[in-house]
Amino acid sequence: MNYRKPNASAAMTVLVWWKSVRKSASSSTLCRKVRVIQHHRIKYACPCCDNSIRVTPAPARITPKGLLTETALAWIATAKYQDSLPLYRQAALLSRFGGDLSRNTLAASMVRVGHAVQPIINLLRDHLLDADLILGDETVVQVLKESGRAAQSKSYLWAQMTGSGPPIRLFSYTPGRGGTHAQPLYDGIKPGAVLMSDGYEVYNAIAASRGTVHLGCWAHARRYFVEAEAAIPKAARGPESLATQFIAVISELYAIEAKANDLSVEQRGQQRQQLSKPVLLKIEGLLLQHLHAVTPGSLLGKALHYLSSQWPKLIRFTDNGAWPIDNNLCENAIRPFVVGRRNWLFCDTVAGARASANLYSLIETCKANRIDPYTYLVDMFRELPTAKTAEDFEALLPWNLADQTA
Repeated sequence: MNYRKPNASAAMTVLVWWKSVRKSASSSTLCRKVRVIQHHRIKYACPCCDNSIRVTPAPARITPKGLLTETALAWIATAKYQDSLPLYRQAALLSRFGGDLSRNTLAASMVRVGHAVQPIINLLRDHLLDADLILGDETVVQVLKESGRAAQSKSYLWAQMTGSGPPIRLFSYTPGRGGTHAQPLYDGIKPGAVLMSDGYEVYNAIAASRGTVHLGCWAHARRYFVEAEAAIPKAARGPESLATQFIAVISELYAIEAKANDLSVEQRGQQRQQLSKPVLLKIEGLLLQHLHAVTPGSLLGKALHYLSSQWPKLIRFTDNGAWPIDNNLCENAIRPFVVGRRNWLFCDTVAGARASANLYSLIETCKANRIDPYTYLVDMFRELPTAKTAEDFEALLPWNLADQTA
């Protein structure tokens, strides 16, 4: 069969962010370039048959017919979600190196790639719900274009992380903070698992309906007393102040935990039984003595009533050396999002908020596993389009893909 070429080529053009290091004897210079890459897809036809056209297959890509390569997509994602660099600043930065790309183009690319990685997010959720210990928290996010809602309405980003097994950091967008939005995030959690959270009532309902062990957060309890102490004039502050007394005795709990950091789970559990329980009895005595002697509406009254309402969950950490004393790990996991929010301020659309949640999940999970996010995203973006089976997708989880490329 003799083929002739009816057309020179069909060109598919994409852009890539390119970095190279040029070293001289006296100094090192970092050169940045935006390069245009053309994939030429040759067309052929057979004059002896039906003249049907044959075209070279296009390379499999995470965003079919997209403008940006996998390396460019990974660079933009890590710049925004790891380095907190808003897309309009990235567009301005790229323009200085020859890349004529608008913020809208970058945003649309992030939405597409954020949607494309959903199979990996689903697998991360499966692993998270299988964990023996899960920590949860939430924070606000503004989405300008939500159907039926004003642009000023509060939406929420929920953070979930594992306290056992592979480190996973998972973020989810919801338009509200109520139980109808939070409950589905914990569908599938195994009975008997441990949930660590603050005192928000929704978490109580989640723990009760799913048969989990619910831990309270001592950092939140202490925070209320710190606020009460801060409201006292400096001249009137002293060790005899009730708020200061609570802060001091709670600090004793944390001092015990600090000394137990290098101990085994069994040894830490024994130390909690021997040392932490007497401190808890001291705190409980102070609480019972003053709970009804302080105006409930005052800052100190609120601190006391919060401590009282959370008490059964707050003392539970002494039952197991593997359980955390507070929810600080989850608050630290959500902090990169909060830092980024100060720079980019809001999400334009619901699709953008969901894409951002997915990409934050991947980047923070990589960081938790000591994996370079940019390197992982480049490799995963290249492999994801060819994944077909559950095993293929499983191999693209951060800790698995890192082992393959090590």
